[in-house]
Amino acid sequence: MSLLTDLLNLDLDEKEIIAEYIWIGGSGMDIRSKARTLPGPVKHVKDLPNWNFDGSSTGQAPGQDSEVIIYPQAIFKDPFRRGHNILVICDTYTPAGEPIPTNKRFEAAKIFSEKKVADEEPWFGIEQEYTLLQKDVKWPLGWPINGYPGPQGPYYCGTGADKAWGRDIVNAHYKACIYAGIKISGINGEVMPGQWEFQVGPCVGISSGDQLWAARYILERITEIAGVVVTFDPKPIQGDWNGAGAHTNYSTKSMREEGGFEIIKKAIEKLGLRHKEHIAAYGEGNERRLTGRVLQIVVHQFVLGVTQSEKERVILRTDVQLQTWIHIL
Repeated sequence: MSLLTDLLNLDLDEKEIIAEYIWIGGSGMDIRSKARTLPGPVKHVKDLPNWNFDGSSTGQAPGQDSEVIIYPQAIFKDPFRRGHNILVICDTYTPAGEPIPTNKRFEAAKIFSEKKVADEEPWFGIEQEYTLLQKDVKWPLGWPINGYPGPQGPYYCGTGADKAWGRDIVNAHYKACIYAGIKISGINGEVMPGQWEFQVGPCVGISSGDQLWAARYILERITEIAGVVVTFDPKPIQGDWNGAGAHTNYSTKSMREEGGFEIIKKAIEKLGLRHKEHIAAYGEGNERRLTGRVLQIVVHQFVLGVTQSEKERVILRTDVQLQTWIHIL
């Protein structure tokens, strides 16, 4: 009698492969996916067929006209099925070929494909913070039910059973991302217990977003297996507990070359002039996190910090949920 694990681990002859199509759902943060069989290994995303789904079930289309088409945009190796099976990052369109309102990738790809942008080789390195929660109570992993651990201090990059909760999940995610071909560059425990971070990059242009979403999808799947919930909420626990962001390290070719500091300063001045608009676009819940307490600034403040190191790096910090740090790489 076969066990479920035996069937999950069946070796296929790989005349056919499984492609998991992944897209962002209607909330802008939920990740959806479904799988299809393809006749053989795929090496290039252009060789993949488009597909469709019922957008009325994901908050992306009305019930009377619910078909949404997904276009493959990036391929990663599948760490769950392995072999020649793949994960496929997609974006979303109407049957007529128009990007639907929740498809933010479309406009981003247009910008990154402009010659003046591509020539600047924009680098992104994203530091994604997240919190692991106990599934049935939605309380941080390792915390006593209806109670709290000791105050923050020993948990950041901490080691030991009383400081680091969920490390097996974190390490499984780290290795799975490397297997998938994601440019994951590190992990660490964060300030609040049960909170962790992984870093993706440096990546060039639109691939940064594709790789980050693939890494988020893999994390969602691993926590699903572990019976744990992952949240990217900017302030999952109220009070004097650290929130979660996605610090973004960024530079252009001009910034990295001789005299780049002047270009950096001009970019910072432009960002400061539109801070309110940027905060509105960075996602919901930042006002709960950015209160001026617990290592954060006030949500409406724009703060520049300059550090001098042996490489004279410059850091710009606008402290938001998809928390933007421009750290010249």
